[in-house]
Amino acid sequence: MRDRGAATVLVLAIGLVLVTAGVFGASVGAARVGRHQARTAADLGALAGGTQAIFGPETACPRAARFVTANGGRMTSCVVEGLEIVVRAEVEVRVAFGLGGQAVATARAGPVYALPD
Repeated sequence: MRDRGAATVLVLAIGLVLVTAGVFGASVGAARVGRHQARTAADLGALAGGTQAIFGPETACPRAARFVTANGGRMTSCVVEGLEIVVRAEVEVRVAFGLGGQAVATARAGPVYALPD
């Protein structure tokens, strides 16, 4: 009987493959959630700052930063030009084994201009 223990090794190998696939899937899921969170933070920050853009960056950017922070992000840039505001937000993403990165999103808010006919 030379096959003794072969099934045990096979079951362990299959288990290792399943665990690896599960960790990979969880990592991809965490990255996607981070990306959505960064988008939401940037969008809401731009919309909040856009309501104050008429008063300039001194008023609009702190308001945008409050909304970005409230949504779990960190505002890395805020540019106000006229009535438009562009907000960039980053969110820390943690995946398996202590690895991670940054999810980044940019959003713009401002008036809608009529297109020429």
